[in-house]
Amino acid sequence: SAKVQTSLHLFDLIVGTEEEFHIAGGTTDTIAALRKVRSLTPAVLVCKRGPMGAVAFEGAIPDSLDDGLSGQGFPIEVFNVLGAGDGFMSGLLRGWLKDESWATSLKFANACGAFAVSRHGCTPAYPSWEELQFFFDRGIVTPRLRDDKALEQIHWSTNRRREFPSLKVFAFDHRSQLEALADAAGVDHKRIGAFKNLCLTAAETVANGQPGYGLLCDNRLGRDALYRAAGQGLWIARPVEWPASRPLTLEPELGPDFGALAEWPLEHVVKVLCFYHPDDTDDMKAAQEDTVRRLFHACRRNRLEMLLEIIPSKVGPVDDDTSARVIQQFYDIGVYPDWWKLEPFKTDAAWTKACNAIKLNDPHVRGIVVLGLEAAPEDLAASFVLARKHDLVKGFAVGRTIFAHAAKEWFAGRMTDADAIADMTTRYAALCAAWDASKGPQP
Repeated sequence: SAKVQTSLHLFDLIVGTEEEFHIAGGTTDTIAALRKVRSLTPAVLVCKRGPMGAVAFEGAIPDSLDDGLSGQGFPIEVFNVLGAGDGFMSGLLRGWLKDESWATSLKFANACGAFAVSRHGCTPAYPSWEELQFFFDRGIVTPRLRDDKALEQIHWSTNRRREFPSLKVFAFDHRSQLEALADAAGVDHKRIGAFKNLCLTAAETVANGQPGYGLLCDNRLGRDALYRAAGQGLWIARPVEWPASRPLTLEPELGPDFGALAEWPLEHVVKVLCFYHPDDTDDMKAAQEDTVRRLFHACRRNRLEMLLEIIPSKVGPVDDDTSARVIQQFYDIGVYPDWWKLEPFKTDAAWTKACNAIKLNDPHVRGIVVLGLEAAPEDLAASFVLARKHDLVKGFAVGRTIFAHAAKEWFAGRMTDADAIADMTTRYAALCAAWDASKGPQP
């Protein structure tokens, strides 16, 4: 106690539990300990009282702790006490450093401490500012905050690591298409991995270290390229669906419980293509929804972002409502993708309805990337102009428009590595230029 007391005069704010103030004050009588500390420093004293909250003292110490300044408390279930003190301090400092009243600062502190103890984990459990405001405005729905789905979704989506206001993606995650090209040329499927390395080189050349570029690449055929892409600042997504499967099945390497996702780097986005249509049979819907829902929860458990790609036009007739209906259905079953990958709609009404469905359910979504469907470059450029009228559309993820010609010629032995890289670089750069030149909100 004597040692601690020699430095108390140096502080403007002193925060501690009753036991910590006992040590600082040299007595187990809390009021007497606080008065001893007060005699040595004019600092504001904040005494934490566990489930009873906390009290602040700006001046003289009263006869009862209940007479100190206090803030609103939050009755939640204590699940994990680790990190509670740091969580409390984060909220208190947010208020104090923003010149809030002590009642408000303690409200922030109590709430942040409540988040910490009602969730699993320490620092990752602390709320974002947006999350905290939502919590205050809506109130407690369940004392088990970790089971509050709306709160958990905001927690996830407002604590992401990087921002991507614009995203131009070279998608070469194709497997069955490249296997067919290799078969047609009579070459071993092992050559597909070498071609994907050429695709990556083209992507790197166009990106040139700039932000806002990315790639889609698989692990089964493109592992070398996928691993080589790491650490360059590129946005990276990798597919998990078995090509053309309907009902949806996933790559066997994920395992029946998707346990292989635990090995993925956090920077890798889980991309899944689901051929889903609102007019599917109930059995087809149930099978596909179950797989996507299980995958979504596996992504969250492993702290991986998810991209959901839907192409209803491949399996049935579509109108301006079709994709919006599919989007709403996935939200209805509790699936909240970080990204959506949508086909290039032909009408503004289709874009409006799709974007409205997303905004209604998830205002914090990363955004939408437009897929290519092997369209001609001029058709894609026209689709970009229409898509960019909507601020949720962040970019494109296009593959065969970029690599199809080079792949056919390269597998047939009519194009060298250098020529293939040059061809894909030119096509990818042209699409990037078309995106940058398209009308609408600029990044």
